[in-house]
Amino acid sequence: MSSATDAAEAALSIQRQAPGFVPRMALVLGSGLGPLADTVEDATILSYDDLPGFPEAGVEGHAGRLVLGVLAGVPVACLQGRAHAYEAGLAAMRVPVRAMKLLGAELLYLTCAAGSLRREVEPTRLMTITDHINLMGSNPLVGPNDADFGPRFPPLLDAYDPELVRIQRAAALDLGIDLAAGVYCGWLGPSFETPAEIRMIKMIGADAVGMSTVPECILARHCGLKVSATAVITNYAVGISADPVNHAQTLAGAKAAERDFQRFILRFVQRYGQRAAATAAP
Repeated sequence: MSSATDAAEAALSIQRQAPGFVPRMALVLGSGLGPLADTVEDATILSYDDLPGFPEAGVEGHAGRLVLGVLAGVPVACLQGRAHAYEAGLAAMRVPVRAMKLLGAELLYLTCAAGSLRREVEPTRLMTITDHINLMGSNPLVGPNDADFGPRFPPLLDAYDPELVRIQRAAALDLGIDLAAGVYCGWLGPSFETPAEIRMIKMIGADAVGMSTVPECILARHCGLKVSATAVITNYAVGISADPVNHAQTLAGAKAAERDFQRFILRFVQRYGQRAAATAAP
């Protein structure tokens, strides 16, 4: 079965289990960030295992559930966990992203844990992603193009929507959160980077590094979804500090940032909903 067929089947399955529900926004919740989905009101919870083409989320901190409901007054679909490229290939999230488009979402909000390459952007800070560098070795759109979703050669200028970056900054200002901004480098993994690789990544213009986000952004832009993204800085990249780099550190950093992360996302969603309502008003 093709990924396009899987996406259509997955969307149909979701519609059967949540009749009439149309998400305005889909959120992908990264390592240790899944608890945000617990705040969704009137929730319908579906396991990835029960949705055609949805991947198994095998890494600790990724529940593998789709949570549908209302967040800060906005209908949302929370993807509580993701499959990473090192688990299932760069196209691992192709079906979930396209299913969100078919369900009617207009925005994909990506979240992730990341390692900082800048001493001044310390662990537990939030960073709005303004652009990315793909060092994953390939692209999730490799292979035959499905023109029903998007063009063969999709542009990635303003891949991370500038207006949504502004809404992130406004949300942070509302809450007194010191929001960083920078370029995210996608690294295939699953091994962490070497000190020499981190020096290279820093030299080519990245501010943070992680093992996700880039494939989902490309897939979303291909099918016409706007993209906004926030990285939770959970640690310094290797060589930036003397602290060891491991997944336990990632989860601990995400836990430490949980309160600010949840407050920030809720305020962003609220502002986004208010902006959309004002735009739609006669």
